[in-house]
Order: sequence, then C-alpha cells, then structure tokens
Amino acid sequence: MRAPTPDIADCLAALPLFHEMHTAELGRLAASSLIRPIDRGDVIFRVGDPCEGFHVVLDGQVKLFALSHAGQEKVIELVRPGQTFAESLMFTGNPYMVHAQALCDGAILTVRKQAVLDEIAHDGRFALRMLAGIARRMDGLVQDVEASALHSGIQRVVSYLLREQAEHGQPTGRAPRVSLPVSKATIASLLSLTPEYFSRVLRELEERGYIAMDRRDIRILDPQALAAYQMQ
Repeated sequence: MRAPTPDIADCLAALPLFHEMHTAELGRLAASSLIRPIDRGDVIFRVGDPCEGFHVVLDGQVKLFALSHAGQEKVIELVRPGQTFAESLMFTGNPYMVHAQALCDGAILTVRKQAVLDEIAHDGRFALRMLAGIARRMDGLVQDVEASALHSGIQRVVSYLLREQAEHGQPTGRAPRVSLPVSKATIASLLSLTPEYFSRVLRELEERGYIAMDRRDIRILDPQALAAYQMQ
C-alpha cells in the first residue's frame, strides 16, 4: 500500500531551490505541478521526448542512462529523494537527451516549465537559485567524467565507497556502513566498469582487510587506509 500523496506546496517548500519563496509563489508553482507514483521499471521519459518541466524524486530512485546503437546501457546518474533532474533542458527547448527509469517504487514531482518561466519573470532571484542548483549538478557530473577518464578502476570504486559513506553511510559500531542503493551492475555502469571488474575490486578490497561485505551492505573497516590505498 502506498503512502498518502503529500501536499505539493509542502514538497516544494522542503527543496533548497524554493526555500526563500513566499507562500503565494509556492502556491502558483504547486497549482501547475503534479505528484505521481512510480513503480519499479517505469519509464519516466525517453530520448527525444519533449521536455515540459523538471522533476524531483520524492521517494525511491531514478536512473538516468543512455543506450548505444547496440543496446548497451551507460548509467549517467542515480537520482535520489530530494534531488532534481532535467532542469537545464527547460531553457534550451531541446528534447530529453537521456532516458529516465524508476529503479524502485516511489513518487516523483513534476514542475511545469511554464510555471518556472513565469516565476523567473516575476522574481530574478528565483533564476539565480535555479542556476546555482544547475551549476552544482554540472560540477558533480564533470567530476564523475574526470574520475572515469583519469582514475584507475580501483580509484573509482574506492572514491565511490568513500563518497557514499560520507553522504549516506551509517555507523555500525566502529565501522561505518554503506548500503549499495542499486545492483552492482548498475553501479559498475555508473563508474564505467564491467560488473565483473567491479566485483573483483570489491573482493580485493575485502581480502586486503579494508572492507567487509554482506551482499549490498559494505562495512568500511579502515576509511583512512582505504583512502590511502587508492593513492598508491
């Protein structure tokens, strides 16, 4: 059974992008926004679909990915609750350039393009906040591209684990724990690695005593040693 649908204005107010907006402004955006449930495997949009707004993950997780002509998938980004996607395309007039698919049951909020443009015309500060959010998003994507191009496979895996531990990890006694949010194959694609190589690196890290694995749960036994290992 799904949770009751939350109030759209409350959802918008909780996002950093809208923190400084007044009740009336939030009400205008909410009036043309839509919350919809998503099931695992649902396609949110495909390459070539018109971009009529941007989206916020309220619950669950969304995968942004590209497909080669041979059908091989490359994961571009994993979007989690509270994160937005497809903001920049609203201002280009171009269709979606990647596919978006739900990785699990959840809900997304879609904010209509015209409502955003109306608020920008009403208050230029809103445009600045949107640009700041888009810039942070682009910085993260650029860092991922640099890591894929310049770092070894082991460095990419270690950086991913340490970043996950810092952002989403939980302490388990003395060893912080990272729960892989999706399948190993999906994370391998995100890191531009084969699933076999990703699993091999995890086994090597475990054999060296840096981590301990229990399916998708990974305990980082010595974060400092793990960080130093990737620099060797």
